[in-house]
Amino acid sequence: MLLKRFKEKTITRAFFPILGGLLSSMSFADTTEKASFQPSSAQACSGILSDADRLVCYDSYFKAHQDNLSDSLQAQSATVTTNAAFEASAREMSVTAQQQAPSNQNLKAKLARSLHFIYSDDASPMNANSSLLDSRWELSPQSKLGTWNIRAYKPVYALPVFWTSDRNELPHSANPDNTVTERQNLNFTESKFQLSLKTKAWENIFGDNGDLWLAYTQSSRWQVYNSEDSRPFRETNYEPEASLMFRTNYNVLGLDGRLLGVTFNHQSNGKADPFSRSWNRVMLDLGLERGNFAVMFRPWYRISEDAANDNNPDIENYVGRADLTAFYKWNDNNFSLMLRHSLRSGEDSHGAVQFDWTFPIKGKLRGQLQYFSGYGESLIDYNHRANYIGVGVSLMDWF
Repeated sequence: MLLKRFKEKTITRAFFPILGGLLSSMSFADTTEKASFQPSSAQACSGILSDADRLVCYDSYFKAHQDNLSDSLQAQSATVTTNAAFEASAREMSVTAQQQAPSNQNLKAKLARSLHFIYSDDASPMNANSSLLDSRWELSPQSKLGTWNIRAYKPVYALPVFWTSDRNELPHSANPDNTVTERQNLNFTESKFQLSLKTKAWENIFGDNGDLWLAYTQSSRWQVYNSEDSRPFRETNYEPEASLMFRTNYNVLGLDGRLLGVTFNHQSNGKADPFSRSWNRVMLDLGLERGNFAVMFRPWYRISEDAANDNNPDIENYVGRADLTAFYKWNDNNFSLMLRHSLRSGEDSHGAVQFDWTFPIKGKLRGQLQYFSGYGESLIDYNHRANYIGVGVSLMDWF
């Protein structure tokens, strides 16, 4: 009996320390296990039997998921913030760019406002089928025909009868070397004809605008009825030109401004002294229209020459410093009126007027009536005043 009690006490004393150590070990293991929970899903925690451990598992999962969600939301928020800042910056840059470099439309609007005191209505849209200046200069993009196509420039006509009120039998100039001393035998009636062509050499120089045109005009006065002097050509004028033309679209005084250009013009008669006449000009071209009406205004600057070689030093005071030509189409009749003046007063106030009327005769055959009064009907007559009337046929008109 004593031996039995001794054994129980010995086993108990030996067992409990061992059991305590095991429990302590299990408790440490549990703590380690709790700290090492890294479930990939909430369903993975449902298999744990211990409520406490299962709760720890769930906490581990949802805490990690919440941290990831928070990081994701923060990243998205940062991205949204960055995008919003970028868009705001882009909008600010766009507004700044628009303020610093306004579009052509804004420029046109500002120009219209600045010239409002002479504007009436907005300029009409350019229509290639109805715009007179567009049909002549290929201004709108849809009317462009490319380069090196030969077209009519000024009117082409033949006037078998061209009568003058005053023959210039002694042409003279301010340069003594260009003064004729022997009287010519001239008839009052002669013939006149004109040939004029142009072609586009360079198209759309500046974006979709700006065309370079080359032109040539030749007009002759022929003493065809002067059989006594073997029917000579009294005067022929040669006129090559180079023009840079731009399309415009504004409204002034009820007219649509369609054309702006600059032209280099040379004109001569190709004769030797004392009959030689020539000059060079730089012209500004302004074209406006409305419906069947168009007008071209051309002020010019004469390029000066050496006084000793200037055949006609005072030509500007007779032929002028600007001209204005108006055109009007009515039914099948075309009318043009040219006004020219020296823009000077007193003794230097000289000018000229020319009126042309072309009309249908039969089919494509058209007649032409021309009237001129003033100075400079031709270069040899630049300082000679007379009236002229011509009758003939029109081969190509202004429009």
